[in-house]
Formats: sequence, structure tokens, C-alpha cells
Amino acid sequence: MPNLSAKWVPKCLNADQKRQRCQSSEQLLEFFRRDPNDFLSRLVNMDETWLYHCDPETKQQSVECWHSGSPRPRKFRVQKSTEKFLASIFWDQDGILLIDYLPKGQTINAKYYSSLLLLHLKDILKEKRHGKVNKGVLFLHDNAPAHRVLATQKKLAYLGFQCLDHPPYSPDLAPSDYHLFPGLK
Repeated sequence: MPNLSAKWVPKCLNADQKRQRCQSSEQLLEFFRRDPNDFLSRLVNMDETWLYHCDPETKQQSVECWHSGSPRPRKFRVQKSTEKFLASIFWDQDGILLIDYLPKGQTINAKYYSSLLLLHLKDILKEKRHGKVNKGVLFLHDNAPAHRVLATQKKLAYLGFQCLDHPPYSPDLAPSDYHLFPGLK
């Protein structure tokens, strides 16, 4: 009998969480079906990531072509730096709109997120992507506590952003993890 490895999944979802994932996916498809040409031009993504002062390249990134007789290149083990900072990144199909670095010793809470970031983002959208504000912004961010608070939701509604649903424990629906962060780091 062959040895098989178990498939790694980030979280074992219950029936309600699976239902929420289906509803969120259907909501995104419905927005796309209404106006396929306009959907991506209206979409703004937001996510946070930890950035290190020194982030060593992965084994895959350091692959080089060598002749069969050549000695293998050496790669010394490098530890990630202990200095790190949290970056909040807002982006759309045309590129990065805003990167905000959290000051040391501060945490992202609803007040910080809604007052500083969302108001600053609205100004940047007016400056860089004026048409996007006129059409209406579709805003996609994850379920961090600062994003779900009523004050943040009210601020998004006040700014005219339509918030798309992001179900819990759904890293596959966060495009930043696949399309933005690897290249940024």
C-alpha cells in the first residue's frame, strides 16, 4: 500500500461556515454577472501583512540552473529579522493605492482603521482613480475585528463604499495572499 500524506487545510469548517462561504461566493458572482466589465474596475482590496527588515528568500526563489557536473550552490540558513512592522495595503486592478505602516507600539483598532485609513483612502481614490469613486467602490477586506466593528461599517457606508462579504477562515478568497504579498516581500 502506498504512503499518503494528509491534505493540509487551514481550518475544519462546520456546516454554517461552509454555507457562509457559498453565500459569499454567490454574492461575488452576482456582482460580476451584473456588470462583468465594471466589476474589477470598481473593486478595492485591503489586507495586512507583517513585513520584516530582512526576509530571506525561499528555497524556490533561490533556484538556479547549473550543469550536471557543477557543484551545487550553497545557501546558508538565514533567520528572519526580529524587527517587523505591520503594513496595511489597499490595492486595485491598476496597482497599490495606499500602504500604511502601523506605528511601533500601536495596534489596529476600529478608531485607527476607520478614521485614518478609510478617510485617507477616499482622498487617494479621488486623486488617483476619480472614476472609481463616481461608479461606487466595491470594498473587499477580511474579517479582522477592526473591520467588523459597527463604527467601521458605518464609516464605510458614509463614504459610499459597498463592502463585500468575506466569510470566516477563507484565505482562498483573499487575493492579496496570492497576487500581491509574495511579490511585495
